[in-house]
Amino acid sequence: MAETGRIRVAKDKADLVKGLTSTDGGNGPFQTFADVIVFAAALGVKHNKRVPLGEISKREPAPIRLEIFATMGYDNIIKLIGFTENQDIRILSPNEEEYEKQRNEIFEEYANGGLEILGIELRGSVDYTDRILLYLISDKQNINQENEDFDLRKFLSST
Repeated sequence: MAETGRIRVAKDKADLVKGLTSTDGGNGPFQTFADVIVFAAALGVKHNKRVPLGEISKREPAPIRLEIFATMGYDNIIKLIGFTENQDIRILSPNEEEYEKQRNEIFEEYANGGLEILGIELRGSVDYTDRILLYLISDKQNINQENEDFDLRKFLSST
């Protein structure tokens, strides 16, 4: 179960999370570990990929305090993902440790799933920023193509 007050990262994803940040001279697209985790969780939710953490990273990135997510405005995302997953309004309770643990675990598992997706997409890449940008552009184009209605006028000449 999730540790109250902290968001954990799976040990096997720790290097990827570090590589995605621009801290310590890195060239990743994200400024903080929290930014990476929130992006990964959103990706995990989008692809409905929720993966248990397994062994937890104890070093960098160590479990991230919820206060960091709150100061960045990400606490609502954690709550929204938790509520969306279990459809129980009680999970939003700020005073119930049980629900906070449940929220955190759901968020961590979606982040872990998103990190798995990113790991596959970024395999062999030197510049994560460009690769993520290409992935997002490709994903957007796929969505636009799915939403387009068939229009026969595309095939007719205007002569």
